[in-house]
Amino acid sequence: MNGVRMQPLVSVVWEDWADRTLPLPAYQTAGAAGADLCANFPPELREAGLVLAPMGRAICPTGIRVAVPEGFEMQVRPRSGLASKHGITLPNTPGTIDSDYRGPLGVSLINLGTEAYTIRHGDRVAQAVVSPVVQAGFAVVGALDETARGVGGFGSTGLGAVGRS
Repeated sequence: MNGVRMQPLVSVVWEDWADRTLPLPAYQTAGAAGADLCANFPPELREAGLVLAPMGRAICPTGIRVAVPEGFEMQVRPRSGLASKHGITLPNTPGTIDSDYRGPLGVSLINLGTEAYTIRHGDRVAQAVVSPVVQAGFAVVGALDETARGVGGFGSTGLGAVGRS
């Protein structure tokens, strides 16, 4: 390979009310897998922000709509700092933005912390990872092939540490 990577292009449009001075989704480092998504509130909510009570859930607007190329998806994932420091995460992680969705890009947030937390206008609230998608076929068969794991359910592969069960 000659070092040139093909990058899918995600088309973005601003909502009419959006603050266009805020950045579009952006990678913060050259090796980042996720592009940060910012809270972008309508004018009447910008000063107050969004207060998430403990165990509270809300959709945080980003002020954008996207067109993900066919054959790709956009996964919306939590930001590790918000999750570990404040308990702010996504209840449906990862959230999927399909290539045929054209509605508003909102981030479903939940506060698993013990204190109320305020999302401010412009805060980075999640990250978007664009990944290829393969659509599989599904077929009914008479039996499944045998594997070493077999019918072991949740947790059947162990904890991964020697001496733990």
